Amino acid sequence: MKKVVYVTGCLGFIGSYITRKCLNMGWYVKGVDKMTYAANKNLLDEFNQHDNFSFVHCDINDLKFLYDCDYVINTAAETHVGNSISESDDFVRSNIDGVHNILKLFKNYRQENTKMPVFLHFSTDEVYGDIVEGSHTESDLLMPSNPYSATKAAADMLILAWARTHNIPYVIVRPTNNYGIGQYVEKLIPKSCKYLKLGRKIPLHNQGTPVRNWLHAEDTASAIITIINSGVENEIFNIAGGFEQTNIATVKKLIASILGTNEFDINDFVDMGCSRVGQDLRYAIDDSKIQGLGWKPQMKFDEEIHEIVNYYENKFIW
Repeated sequence: MKKVVYVTGCLGFIGSYITRKCLNMGWYVKGVDKMTYAANKNLLDEFNQHDNFSFVHCDINDLKFLYDCDYVINTAAETHVGNSISESDDFVRSNIDGVHNILKLFKNYRQENTKMPVFLHFSTDEVYGDIVEGSHTESDLLMPSNPYSATKAAADMLILAWARTHNIPYVIVRPTNNYGIGQYVEKLIPKSCKYLKLGRKIPLHNQGTPVRNWLHAEDTASAIITIINSGVENEIFNIAGGFEQTNIATVKKLIASILGTNEFDINDFVDMGCSRVGQDLRYAIDDSKIQGLGWKPQMKFDEEIHEIVNYYENKFIW
């Protein structure tokens, strides 16, 4: 059965992958995007080729009502940790106030309709804070350590409270670090490619020792389809890529891909003298719950990184 879904942040990195996958499945997508600095406005040309796509240029804080739909997939958010540390107002407005406004629309929707859509909300693995050994499960306490992850944790709590109070069906997903073609240049992989192209040293916090789990955005989108097709509601799912490494290891692979060799002095390309407050040392989550639905990541970091580097080196307009 074809679904009708809202995708907020449809021109953003993760939102665009989900939008594309839903459209290709024949689902009707109502895209919503504020079109901030991180939005890829060129995607509208691609999405508008589908008769099953419509678009609203709108901040989620300014949405006034929801049309009949099956799911509201909320990927709209401010996501760059460094920006949240220097100025957090936009993060509170988008990640907390925006979610609050959507929840109010759900409450009004319930008063006017018998069938409720599901609020499928994108959180982050960062809400758990870091962990030295082992991995976080969905039932672990939330211990965010920077303003970005704090706003995402607050949104999670709002959703759980409104679900209990107003009987709003929900799914919260907490993915790890996403990567892939089309990510905005403030993130580690595209930023590193940009610095290398400009002949500048890549700034790495804490000598590049923080460990991150990498999840391709294509796998993230397929996880969302798996959740929707399963019909599960009122659950939280971790989504991991099954692969973790230090940030310095990630950057070394980028440099090697560009140079075509593993023989180089890392100090020629990386500035190790950077630090950042609120820096988590390691994120790790247990995603056995969603794998129980039949999903597992398909993309391999070491196989995909060359295509991604080629995109940012030769096709991306800086």
